[in-house]
Amino acid sequence: IVEVEAYDGKVDEAAHTYAGKTERNKIMYERGGYLYVYFTYGKHFCANIVTGKEGEGTAILLRGMEAINGIESFSQNRFGMTSIDNKAKRNLLNGPGKICQAFGISKKQYGMDLLSDEIYLLDAPKISKNKIVQTTRIGIKKSIELPWRFYIKDNPNISRK
Repeated sequence: IVEVEAYDGKVDEAAHTYAGKTERNKIMYERGGYLYVYFTYGKHFCANIVTGKEGEGTAILLRGMEAINGIESFSQNRFGMTSIDNKAKRNLLNGPGKICQAFGISKKQYGMDLLSDEIYLLDAPKISKNKIVQTTRIGIKKSIELPWRFYIKDNPNISRK
């Protein structure tokens, strides 16, 4: 994971939980460690990791990833081919919709426990704070001043500088 955005319904008008608990966002009110998946713009799924304590309504949107393993499978899902050039490899997982398409994430994974065997998180090497860029989020119209977007500096797999 090389790029994320944070959402907190208590103070953040862009969060799906800002107006309260609904059928769509109820998983975001669980304790951290679940997958919140939603459909946007009538064509893309986006995946978030629920992060807070039970009842908080917080999550982290997955915005960019760097493919280390599974590149052939990801490129088959995204481009319909297993062999891709370096430019296509950089574009493989550099956006929330692209991540879901490459991983085959859809509404079926909504609410999935990220400690399960199907989708899970692994520990990663620590990254020094001076390599993390903090900025305002992108692609939203509300609470745009919140500096809750984080990405790894100089990583070519982020969605946008």
